[in-house]
Amino acid sequence: MPTTPDMPDMAEKEAHVDRSYVRTTWKAVEPVHGGVYFAPEAQALYAELGVEGRAGYFGSRAAALGPASAELVIATFYNFNPELVRSVVPAVWKIASPESLRSARLEAVDATLRRVLGSAVESPEMERAAELAQEAARAALPHPQGRPLFAAHAALPWPDEPHLVLWHAQTLLREFRGDGHIATLICAGLDGIEALVTHAAAGPVTAEALRTTRAWSKEQWAQAVQRLRDRGWLEEGSDLALTPEGRRRREAVERTTDELSALPYVAIGPEKCAELSRLVHPYSLAVAEALLPWLVGGLRN
Repeated sequence: MPTTPDMPDMAEKEAHVDRSYVRTTWKAVEPVHGGVYFAPEAQALYAELGVEGRAGYFGSRAAALGPASAELVIATFYNFNPELVRSVVPAVWKIASPESLRSARLEAVDATLRRVLGSAVESPEMERAAELAQEAARAALPHPQGRPLFAAHAALPWPDEPHLVLWHAQTLLREFRGDGHIATLICAGLDGIEALVTHAAAGPVTAEALRTTRAWSKEQWAQAVQRLRDRGWLEEGSDLALTPEGRRRREAVERTTDELSALPYVAIGPEKCAELSRLVHPYSLAVAEALLPWLVGGLRN
């Protein structure tokens, strides 16, 4: 149908809609999910199954996929060195089944949040936060196409207790966002290590932290830096700095990621998103102070 003066073009109309609350809400709740990757409770429960070190992370997060191959985990986790993934997957499934790791992960979340948040796990505020997060996550459930890690977690049963409902809802929301982010990186022509390099050049996380936690060698990192310099993303010289064009492209990646992850937040609207962010803020700050100290400053500002 042709555009008329009485019916503005929808793309133009959408361009003027402020959806900054999408990223704000995701960031506000994310520490509640992310704490499990650093919690001693999780490491101890995985160790009881015989799964230790990096295998605990890959096994517990990939367990929703079933006994996945290394190649499937490489595809869905994206920015880790494939050799690191192959060093633990699929061998981890011979030690512990996906079902046992999923159960241990949820048990670890329960123990961690009870330790960190205390009586708040049974508060009316927690119940309301869980209700809002679940409403947002449920809005994404009919849209698993092209989002394999989200789809795998979406097939899992919902837990009963509010603090676990909040955690599971944020797990769905972050994997929904993460799958969209990978699609955006591919469209931008960035492989896994190149995405990490641009992240280091643009943000507060150091290059060394990103390189070592994803198990890339210094040589591989240097090669990725040079590729990006050759393509105009990075400035020449010893410092890791984006060119104006590289900054524009990186900002476009983040903007598109926000757009692809907007559906569940738009579904509940900015008022409920603001309420969710307000309710969850003390929980996220407590988790950050206990497990994610590098996030504390940002949560307090």
